[in-house]
Amino acid sequence: MSYRRRAVSTPDNLLYILWLGIDSSLRWNDRKDEKMNKNQHIFTVSEADTGQRLDKFLTACLPSLSRARIQALLEQECVTVGGKITADASAKTKINQQYQVIIPETKPSHILPQAMDMDIVFEDKHLLVINKPAGLTVHPAVGNHDNTLVNALLAHCGDSLSGIGGVARPGIVHRLDKDTSGLMVVAKHDTAHHFLAAQLADHTLGRTYNAIVWGAPNPVTGTITGNIGRSPTNRQKMAIVKTGGKPAITHYSTLSTQHSALFALVECKLETGRTHQIRVHLTKLGNPLVGDPAYGQTTASRLKQNIYKNLPDEIRSHLSEFKRQALHAVKLRFIHPHTKKEMKFTSELPEDMQDLLGVLK
Repeated sequence: MSYRRRAVSTPDNLLYILWLGIDSSLRWNDRKDEKMNKNQHIFTVSEADTGQRLDKFLTACLPSLSRARIQALLEQECVTVGGKITADASAKTKINQQYQVIIPETKPSHILPQAMDMDIVFEDKHLLVINKPAGLTVHPAVGNHDNTLVNALLAHCGDSLSGIGGVARPGIVHRLDKDTSGLMVVAKHDTAHHFLAAQLADHTLGRTYNAIVWGAPNPVTGTITGNIGRSPTNRQKMAIVKTGGKPAITHYSTLSTQHSALFALVECKLETGRTHQIRVHLTKLGNPLVGDPAYGQTTASRLKQNIYKNLPDEIRSHLSEFKRQALHAVKLRFIHPHTKKEMKFTSELPEDMQDLLGVLK
């Protein structure tokens, strides 16, 4: 691919506005000169680049940024064409179009470092792989501002963590739900983050999960598909939606069945990484995760069904006391951003899931 790139000089504010021809966008005119003169790029579409998706074209022009970051800049109205703001990532480029991209300065993180024990499986100056326990939230959010994995990473890595995605914070490449345990890779700097994020985007970052589910999947192996988006009836949940959402693909296989096939241990391999993907897809299959009332029935309700009413008391007790979704990220595979060598990691099932399987058998 070819493109032409030229630097922008620093004219005074009025001449700059006239040059761009921006006389109708108040929000663009209101941008501060300091920000407009930093991280400012102009790209002209060549004949070879004509007809590409805009986000793909700009990602190639700015290889230090991930495609997701380019899409975020478009949404934040940081890209103009012909002096007009454009936010359509799927727009097709046309020959001789000039796109200006302004990359905002990294915002400081307001997340405080908090030292805590972490199960670090691997670490070098580029990344670390951790085995996250169930119950640990990855990122601060409303109602949960501290004691998260990010707080721990800031304390562990200190200043080595640079600005990622426009905010100075640890490079969370992919996330696990609070009550999902298992392997995660974390980037220590922008270059590593973009390299790993690209693997996540093109589905070459391999993630395998083990889940304990209600019932036995039929067929025993298969692929579950369906766009996932916010549930139209409950905005706190995700769902397979008929319109909108994002494509999601989960490959599953049954590793074993327990107690007359009333339960099963299932392996899931993600081809995509949507929020709550495995939980939503296995529910669609008819085999929701044990301990996941958000996408299945409560344990108490399910144990009242005729099919489960004759379960031994020991099993009923264990199921009732299992208070999180029985899901563990057991394998992780990716290409190292510096050495370019494939790295593979495996994590045993945590004690609570092993105990549950032992009782079910």
